[in-house]
Amino acid sequence: MNKGDLVAAVADKAGLTKAQAGDALDAALEAITAALSKGDEVKLIGFGTFAVADRPAGTARNPRTGETIEVAASRTPKFKAGAGLKDAVNGK
Repeated sequence: MNKGDLVAAVADKAGLTKAQAGDALDAALEAITAALSKGDEVKLIGFGTFAVADRPAGTARNPRTGETIEVAASRTPKFKAGAGLKDAVNGK
């Protein structure tokens, strides 16, 4: 499923036009992105939790050349599925 398929499914389920569903989806994604960029968590009960994890600086090896390179510290988004999502995926 891509974004267009998701917009169509939301529009059908919520009784909205595709344009309204697309705007709602875009707004939700922007809100999640803004919260994560500030370092906040986004918890959707029954679905899951979006969070930010800090990755420390370190060294890595280029597998092609064997050269050691320095990797800078970074922040990365993480998602942990909730019990409701896990149950739905497992057919419970």
